[in-house]
Amino acid sequence: MDINIQKEEFSYAYIYAVVSAAGYSCQISSRPMDIGGIDVIVSGEEKEYSQYPPRLEIQVKSTSTDIIDDSFIRYPLKLKNYNELRKPKTLVPKILVVVLIPNELSEWVKQSETELCVRRCGYWLSLKGQPETRNTESLTVYLPRMQLFSVDAITSIMQQIETRGML
Repeated sequence: MDINIQKEEFSYAYIYAVVSAAGYSCQISSRPMDIGGIDVIVSGEEKEYSQYPPRLEIQVKSTSTDIIDDSFIRYPLKLKNYNELRKPKTLVPKILVVVLIPNELSEWVKQSETELCVRRCGYWLSLKGQPETRNTESLTVYLPRMQLFSVDAITSIMQQIETRGML
């Protein structure tokens, strides 16, 4: 399998594990939605107090490139993807998740009888409402390192959507 396809599949597995552990449903989007910038759809059950059934669309990127500094993950995002994620008016909130993967394939997963360890992690960012850019091909986005894509993060995001309908 091509290494880039492996990275993509690994990033989906990471997101699936986090979302499942948080108690939400996760589905890889169809090819037409993928072309539109939606890779994964997260949804939850509508509760009695819900204003909206929680649903989130995620654009997933993965990299093993060293893009980390003290405060941010710097990711060069294609302009098409930036424009899809920055739309100020959408029915379903969208975020970008960048999953960092070790360079060495043998370091991606470690396991024993008592644990399964998936190496590295993902970070998330909402680009909703960001300004247009004069760039013609790509734009570097900065994902705060404190915005780890974790069980707590996806739970908080989905609760915001459920009670306010937005992120």
